[in-house]
Amino acid sequence: MWFRNLRLYRLQRELNLDLARIDELLSRRPLARCGSFEMATRGWVFPHQEGAFVHAVNRQWLLALGVEQKLLPASVIRQTAQERAAVIEMEQGRKIGRKEMRDISERVTEELMPKAFSQRRTTWGWLDPINGWLAVAAGSDARADEFMETLLTTLDDITPRPLQTQVSPIAAMTGWLAGNDAPAGFTLDSDLELRSASQAQAAIRYVHHDIAGPEIAAHIAAGKIATKLGMTWNDKVSFVLTDKLHLKRLAFLDILKDQTDQSGITADEQFDADFALMAGELAQLFDDLLIALGGELKPA
Repeated sequence: MWFRNLRLYRLQRELNLDLARIDELLSRRPLARCGSFEMATRGWVFPHQEGAFVHAVNRQWLLALGVEQKLLPASVIRQTAQERAAVIEMEQGRKIGRKEMRDISERVTEELMPKAFSQRRTTWGWLDPINGWLAVAAGSDARADEFMETLLTTLDDITPRPLQTQVSPIAAMTGWLAGNDAPAGFTLDSDLELRSASQAQAAIRYVHHDIAGPEIAAHIAAGKIATKLGMTWNDKVSFVLTDKLHLKRLAFLDILKDQTDQSGITADEQFDADFALMAGELAQLFDDLLIALGGELKPA
């Protein structure tokens, strides 16, 4: 259980979450199979053990949103509809108009949908009521929004908000690069993305590049800004920080994973050990990142 991408949200500090209550509310909206005429369904699934919709370790809670989606490519619908239109044109000696073509496509979709294969995917969420964090393990805004929409319609007593900081990630990352000076507890890695501040939005991406060299300094001096920057925290966790304050390509380094690799423990015990260690280290990383970004920007 090691996350790869994270979207960060803040919970109310005074919030008193009840584990049994949350588990009961999630159980009211389990993932159901797609019906014959449904393209997708979403609902909660067991994150680890059967029967529990919240997996709790040391008051750190793991949730899992399941999505089942029909696989019905638009190209298949289009090809089938075109074949049917061609038959009509040949038999009736007339051209198919746009409205009739849309009607044919809709009928084809209705006919093919019950026969389409389905696939399932899972998006993980981590609730940390002790430190006031909600983290969604999603690599795209769409997946994160999907999780948050379902969570907010399931739990009506939490109001998470996206994390905001006093110093924007763009300003901070650009400053670190300009001064070749990483914030306390972090090192700057060799992956980054620079963009022009103009409307053209020209971008330059570097992978395994010497960020201390004159080339990067020249781009910064010319007005380019940093929108992605690889970083490592305390030699334990590497990641890419983005301009939207997302953490991408998280990698928990061997020095950290070695702490949980134990012989003679069960798979369930290993899962819990990994989750507990990951949650504990990430909470500390978030605190240090907040300091590096000037502290949290409180809502008005």
